[in-house]
Amino acid sequence: MPVSLFAGDITQANTDAIVNAANPQLLGGGGVDGAIHRAAGPSLLEACKELPSLNGVRCPFGQARHTAAGNLAARYVIHTVGPVYSTDAHPAKTLAQAYHASFSLALKLGCKCVAVPAISCGVYGYPHREAATIAIDVAGEYTDSLAITFYLTDTQVFRAFESVLATRQFSQQQ
Repeated sequence: MPVSLFAGDITQANTDAIVNAANPQLLGGGGVDGAIHRAAGPSLLEACKELPSLNGVRCPFGQARHTAAGNLAARYVIHTVGPVYSTDAHPAKTLAQAYHASFSLALKLGCKCVAVPAISCGVYGYPHREAATIAIDVAGEYTDSLAITFYLTDTQVFRAFESVLATRQFSQQQ
């Protein structure tokens, strides 16, 4: 199955699951997280609040959790927390873990296609080209089982992902 790019709004994806670049509390935020929460409606926040919490953390860095998708076309929202680039001791490892955890959870849920943002490329400050390389390489490990589309709204992020994807054999541009 392909790994592809789409320049557009992830909340409009008609897919089995939408991956949310969340914060550890899973209570909404800015960027992609805020957009997904707004589009999904208040039931998404309520579903997140029902997830187990340890000192307010519902999803540690590099891990993933899932909820129903509320008003979104997807069946699930898979929440994952990527690294804050400037403070994580091993940001590449944490970012790869976030993608692996998301894709593995999607398969466990029976998903065939997922929409994914550029995790940690916004306020978490991950350099775009490096993040794109990690994201696309991890996605490539799941092409036997999942159709993965990266939804990218920032032009610079899209170009970084496009540049990396062009060098991979499992690509498909949209």
